[in-house]
Amino acid sequence: MFGEIRQTVGRRMAAPEEAPPPRLLDRLREQLRVRHYSLRTEDAYADWVRRFIFFHGKRHPQELGAPEVQAFLSHLAVDRQVSPSTQNQAKAALLFLYREVLAVDLPWLTEVIQAKRQPRLPVVLTPGEVRALFDQMEGVMGLVAQVLYGTGMRLMEVLCLRVKDLEFERHEIVVRNGKGGRDRVTMLPDRLVVPLRAHLERVRALHEKDLAEGSCEVQLPDALAVKSPATARAWGWQWAFPSALRSADPRSGLIRRHHLHPESVQKAVRLAARAAELVKPVSPHVLRHSFATHLLAAGHDIRTVQELLGHKDVATTMIYTHVLNRGGRGVPSPLDGL
Repeated sequence: MFGEIRQTVGRRMAAPEEAPPPRLLDRLREQLRVRHYSLRTEDAYADWVRRFIFFHGKRHPQELGAPEVQAFLSHLAVDRQVSPSTQNQAKAALLFLYREVLAVDLPWLTEVIQAKRQPRLPVVLTPGEVRALFDQMEGVMGLVAQVLYGTGMRLMEVLCLRVKDLEFERHEIVVRNGKGGRDRVTMLPDRLVVPLRAHLERVRALHEKDLAEGSCEVQLPDALAVKSPATARAWGWQWAFPSALRSADPRSGLIRRHHLHPESVQKAVRLAARAAELVKPVSPHVLRHSFATHLLAAGHDIRTVQELLGHKDVATTMIYTHVLNRGGRGVPSPLDGL
């Protein structure tokens, strides 16, 4: 009897079993979240690390070094023939893994090959092609496309708009946490005021339905949900372009109504371009290029266009002057003078 008691007490006093260490990809995601990387970057980096591990026979990256990283990047460039930007993204993911997750700071990290990106002229639609594209779109997708072209915003900047970011009285849209984490202000076209107001009325009815059903908390940035829990139910913080269906939050697992998925808009634009019989490759970002080019063609100052687009350097905005054939190539050919 006393032996059983001692065994029971011993089991109770024994130290609890240690939890298994987190997996490598979980550690990678944790370090990315600590540094406030976006969810898209997080998914992309995790995918590249996973591909790197499988490429080398599921060996742990701690056992690998510069030759294995170079071999993987060469495989992407030679065998897969990926673009320089894709190859550099893979390199960035692997460098983040070694430096921030595995704490490996070796000289070869800075010597890994960097793919050289050649400047490419953007695809730009003519005003007639833009009208033809919009004629093939309707509903929410058509409205999103018009916002893209009418404001010059990036796709995720539009989809991440909150109701409070639309300044109807001032005809402005506040872009929060744009590329590089910067905020800016862009125009709200007069032509979109009435359609956007009508759209928000439908969104508010959907929000009130969610309130009644007890599923109305929107995702909030940083720790705002902890500081002010009621903010997640406030009308002004709801997505301006919410999804028709609720889904699980990829990080917290909570069932919420998120904004539209970017692939849904991309597919809608592609189908509309096909229906309009446009021969150019059309994506939502092409509407941003067209916005900038058409503003410059109308004689607006390049610095103003730079500010509207949110470019850090005016040299990035200068690419659209090449599309306009301004500068040295804007002169007439001598052949035309014969």
